[in-house]
Amino acid sequence: MSGIVIERFATAAAEDPAQPLLTWYDDATGDRTELSGATLDNWVAKTANLLVDGLGLGSGDRAGVLLPPHWQTAAVLLGAWAAGVEVVAPGAQVTNGKISVDVIFAAADRVNDAAEWSAGDRFVLGLAPMALPMRTVPSGFVDYAAEVLTFGDHFTPYPDQSDRSLVERAAARAADLGLKAGDRVLVDAAKHPDPLDWLLAPLAGGATLVLCAALDPAKLDDRAAAEKVTARLV
Repeated sequence: MSGIVIERFATAAAEDPAQPLLTWYDDATGDRTELSGATLDNWVAKTANLLVDGLGLGSGDRAGVLLPPHWQTAAVLLGAWAAGVEVVAPGAQVTNGKISVDVIFAAADRVNDAAEWSAGDRFVLGLAPMALPMRTVPSGFVDYAAEVLTFGDHFTPYPDQSDRSLVERAAARAADLGLKAGDRVLVDAAKHPDPLDWLLAPLAGGATLVLCAALDPAKLDDRAAAEKVTARLV
Protein backbone atom coordinates (compact mmCIF):
# COMPACT_ATOMS: atom_id res chain seq x y z
CA MET A 1 0.00 0.00 0.00
CA SER A 2 1.60 3.26 -1.01
CA GLY A 3 0.34 5.48 -3.77
CA ILE A 4 -2.92 7.05 -2.64
CA VAL A 5 -2.12 7.20 1.08
CA ILE A 6 1.13 8.99 0.35
CA GLU A 7 -0.52 11.28 -2.18
CA ARG A 8 -2.90 12.40 0.56
CA PHE A 9 -0.01 12.90 2.98
CA ALA A 10 2.07 14.75 0.39
CA THR A 11 -0.86 17.05 -0.35
CA ALA A 12 -1.32 17.82 3.34
CA ALA A 13 2.42 18.39 3.82
CA ALA A 14 2.71 20.64 0.77
CA GLU A 15 -0.25 22.91 1.48
CA ASP A 16 1.83 24.95 3.93
CA PRO A 17 5.07 23.02 4.56
CA ALA A 18 6.26 25.40 7.27
CA GLN A 19 3.12 25.14 9.41
CA PRO A 20 2.55 22.45 12.04
CA LEU A 21 1.10 19.26 10.57
CA LEU A 22 1.50 17.06 13.65
CA THR A 23 2.08 18.30 17.19
CA TRP A 24 2.81 15.66 19.83
CA TYR A 25 2.21 15.97 23.57
CA ASP A 26 2.93 13.48 26.34
CA ASP A 27 1.51 14.75 29.61
CA ALA A 28 3.27 11.99 31.54
CA THR A 29 6.72 13.25 30.51
CA GLY A 30 6.03 16.86 29.56
CA ASP A 31 7.29 16.19 26.03
CA ARG A 32 6.09 18.39 23.18
CA THR A 33 7.26 17.93 19.60
CA GLU A 34 5.98 20.00 16.71
CA LEU A 35 6.51 18.80 13.15
CA SER A 36 5.83 20.87 10.09
CA GLY A 37 4.74 19.16 6.91
CA ALA A 38 8.29 19.47 5.59
CA THR A 39 9.84 17.96 8.72
CA LEU A 40 7.48 14.99 8.86
CA ASP A 41 7.98 14.47 5.13
CA ASN A 42 11.73 14.28 5.81
CA TRP A 43 11.25 11.55 8.43
CA VAL A 44 8.92 9.65 6.11
CA ALA A 45 11.47 9.80 3.28
CA LYS A 46 14.27 8.59 5.54
CA THR A 47 12.13 5.69 6.75
CA ALA A 48 11.21 4.69 3.20
CA ASN A 49 14.87 4.84 2.17
CA LEU A 50 15.81 2.69 5.17
CA LEU A 51 13.35 0.05 4.01
CA VAL A 52 14.21 0.20 0.31
CA ASP A 53 17.93 1.04 0.21
CA GLY A 54 18.88 -0.32 3.60
CA LEU A 55 16.86 -3.54 3.65
CA GLY A 56 15.97 -4.10 0.00
CA LEU A 57 12.24 -4.21 0.70
CA GLY A 58 9.36 -3.09 -1.47
CA SER A 59 6.03 -4.15 -2.89
CA GLY A 60 4.95 -7.54 -1.55
CA ASP A 61 7.03 -7.26 1.62
CA ARG A 62 5.56 -6.81 5.09
CA ALA A 63 6.40 -4.68 8.13
CA GLY A 64 5.17 -5.50 11.61
CA VAL A 65 4.34 -2.51 13.79
CA LEU A 66 4.19 -2.79 17.58
CA LEU A 67 3.98 0.91 18.32
CA PRO A 68 1.58 3.26 20.13
CA PRO A 69 0.25 6.48 18.62
CA HIS A 70 3.30 8.77 18.40
CA TRP A 71 4.88 11.12 15.89
CA GLN A 72 7.63 8.58 15.19
CA THR A 73 4.96 5.94 14.58
CA ALA A 74 3.48 8.25 11.95
CA ALA A 75 6.89 8.36 10.24
CA VAL A 76 7.18 4.56 10.32
CA LEU A 77 3.68 3.96 8.96
CA LEU A 78 3.86 6.57 6.22
CA GLY A 79 7.41 5.52 5.34
CA ALA A 80 6.31 1.91 4.93
CA TRP A 81 3.38 2.89 2.74
CA ALA A 82 5.64 5.13 0.65
CA ALA A 83 7.96 2.16 0.07
CA GLY A 84 5.06 -0.06 -0.96
CA VAL A 85 5.50 -2.23 2.13
CA GLU A 86 2.38 -3.67 3.74
CA VAL A 87 1.84 -2.69 7.37
CA VAL A 88 0.87 -5.62 9.59
CA ALA A 89 -0.68 -5.02 13.00
CA PRO A 90 -0.99 -7.39 15.98
CA GLY A 91 -3.64 -10.01 15.46
CA ALA A 92 -2.48 -10.95 11.98
CA GLN A 93 -2.56 -14.57 10.84
CA VAL A 94 -0.02 -16.85 12.50
CA THR A 95 1.91 -19.38 10.41
CA ASN A 96 4.06 -22.03 12.09
CA GLY A 97 3.76 -20.20 15.38
CA LYS A 98 4.89 -16.83 14.00
CA ILE A 99 3.37 -13.78 12.31
CA SER A 100 5.22 -13.59 9.00
CA VAL A 101 6.85 -10.20 8.30
CA ASP A 102 10.15 -9.05 6.79
CA VAL A 103 10.89 -6.28 9.29
CA ILE A 104 9.45 -5.23 12.61
CA PHE A 105 9.32 -1.92 14.44
CA ALA A 106 8.67 -2.30 18.17
CA ALA A 107 8.45 0.10 21.07
CA ALA A 108 11.04 -0.52 23.78
CA ASP A 109 8.40 -1.90 26.12
CA ARG A 110 7.19 -4.39 23.49
CA VAL A 111 10.40 -6.04 22.35
CA ASN A 112 9.37 -9.28 24.07
CA ASP A 113 6.17 -9.33 22.02
CA ALA A 114 8.31 -9.16 18.87
CA ALA A 115 9.42 -12.75 19.52
CA GLU A 116 6.08 -13.80 18.04
CA TRP A 117 7.02 -12.25 14.69
CA SER A 118 9.32 -13.82 12.09
CA ALA A 119 11.24 -10.69 11.02
CA GLY A 120 14.96 -10.93 10.53
CA ASP A 121 15.39 -7.14 10.66
CA ARG A 122 14.26 -5.65 13.96
CA PHE A 123 14.11 -2.00 14.98
CA VAL A 124 13.34 -0.69 18.44
CA LEU A 125 11.92 2.75 19.15
CA GLY A 126 12.63 4.36 22.51
CA LEU A 127 10.19 7.19 21.62
CA ALA A 128 12.35 9.60 23.61
CA PRO A 129 11.93 13.38 23.42
CA MET A 130 13.79 14.92 20.47
CA ALA A 131 14.17 11.38 19.03
CA LEU A 132 17.26 10.86 21.17
CA PRO A 133 19.04 7.52 20.64
CA MET A 134 18.60 4.81 23.23
CA ARG A 135 21.40 4.39 25.76
CA THR A 136 20.98 0.62 25.76
CA VAL A 137 19.63 -1.21 22.73
CA PRO A 138 18.03 -4.64 23.32
CA SER A 139 19.92 -7.58 21.90
CA GLY A 140 18.87 -8.43 18.37
CA PHE A 141 17.51 -4.95 17.65
CA VAL A 142 18.75 -1.79 15.95
CA ASP A 143 17.83 1.66 17.27
CA TYR A 144 15.47 3.14 14.69
CA ALA A 145 16.06 6.76 15.73
CA ALA A 146 19.83 6.44 15.29
CA GLU A 147 19.72 4.32 12.12
CA VAL A 148 17.10 6.21 10.14
CA LEU A 149 19.02 9.49 10.28
CA THR A 150 21.74 8.02 8.05
CA PHE A 151 19.36 7.70 5.10
CA GLY A 152 18.40 10.17 2.40
CA ASP A 153 15.98 13.05 2.83
CA HIS A 154 14.01 12.50 -0.39
CA PHE A 155 12.01 9.56 -1.66
CA THR A 156 9.68 9.15 -4.61
CA PRO A 157 6.84 6.75 -3.70
CA TYR A 158 6.15 3.87 -6.01
CA PRO A 159 2.91 4.16 -7.99
CA ASP A 160 0.42 1.82 -6.39
CA GLN A 161 -3.35 1.83 -6.23
CA SER A 162 -3.71 -1.11 -3.83
CA ASP A 163 -4.35 1.15 -0.87
CA ARG A 164 -7.50 2.66 -2.35
CA SER A 165 -9.76 0.79 0.08
CA LEU A 166 -7.73 2.08 3.03
CA VAL A 167 -8.06 5.66 1.82
CA GLU A 168 -11.78 5.17 1.27
CA ARG A 169 -12.09 3.90 4.85
CA ALA A 170 -10.11 6.90 6.09
CA ALA A 171 -12.29 9.33 4.17
CA ALA A 172 -15.44 7.66 5.49
CA ARG A 173 -14.06 7.78 9.03
CA ALA A 174 -13.20 11.47 8.64
CA ALA A 175 -16.79 12.10 7.62
CA ASP A 176 -18.07 10.06 10.58
CA LEU A 177 -15.91 12.11 12.94
CA GLY A 178 -16.98 15.38 11.35
CA LEU A 179 -13.45 16.32 10.26
CA LYS A 180 -13.05 18.77 7.42
CA ALA A 181 -10.32 20.56 5.52
CA GLY A 182 -8.50 23.13 7.63
CA ASP A 183 -9.46 21.59 10.97
CA ARG A 184 -6.92 21.39 13.77
CA VAL A 185 -7.95 18.22 15.57
CA LEU A 186 -6.89 17.26 19.09
CA VAL A 187 -6.73 13.48 19.57
CA ASP A 188 -6.59 11.58 22.85
CA ALA A 189 -4.19 8.79 21.88
CA ALA A 190 -5.44 6.46 24.61
CA LYS A 191 -9.01 6.62 23.33
CA HIS A 192 -8.11 6.48 19.63
CA PRO A 193 -5.17 4.04 19.26
CA ASP A 194 -6.13 2.94 15.74
CA PRO A 195 -4.05 4.76 13.06
CA LEU A 196 -7.24 5.05 11.05
CA ASP A 197 -8.47 7.54 13.68
CA TRP A 198 -5.35 9.32 14.88
CA LEU A 199 -3.50 9.57 11.55
CA LEU A 200 -5.33 8.59 8.38
CA ALA A 201 -8.78 10.09 8.96
CA PRO A 202 -7.38 13.55 9.78
CA LEU A 203 -5.08 13.42 6.73
CA ALA A 204 -7.94 12.24 4.53
CA GLY A 205 -10.11 15.05 5.84
CA GLY A 206 -7.45 17.70 5.27
CA ALA A 207 -6.93 18.35 8.99
CA THR A 208 -3.78 18.82 11.04
CA LEU A 209 -3.12 16.97 14.28
CA VAL A 210 -2.52 17.61 17.96
CA LEU A 211 -1.85 14.09 19.26
CA CYS A 212 -1.83 13.71 23.05
CA ALA A 213 -0.65 10.78 25.18
CA ALA A 214 -1.54 10.46 28.87
CA LEU A 215 -3.85 13.40 28.31
CA ASP A 216 -4.44 15.47 31.44
CA PRO A 217 -8.09 16.61 31.37
CA ALA A 218 -7.16 19.68 33.40
CA LYS A 219 -4.97 20.88 30.50
CA LEU A 220 -7.47 20.17 27.75
CA ASP A 221 -9.15 23.55 27.34
CA ASP A 222 -5.94 25.59 27.62
CA ARG A 223 -4.21 23.31 25.13
CA ALA A 224 -7.10 23.52 22.70
CA ALA A 225 -6.94 27.29 22.88
CA ALA A 226 -3.14 27.45 22.53
CA GLU A 227 -3.16 25.07 19.55
CA LYS A 228 -6.19 26.71 17.91
CA VAL A 229 -8.06 23.40 17.95
CA THR A 230 -11.30 23.26 15.99
CA ALA A 231 -12.21 19.58 16.54
CA ARG A 232 -11.65 17.07 19.34
CA LEU A 233 -11.41 13.29 19.46
CA VAL A 234 -11.38 12.80 23.22
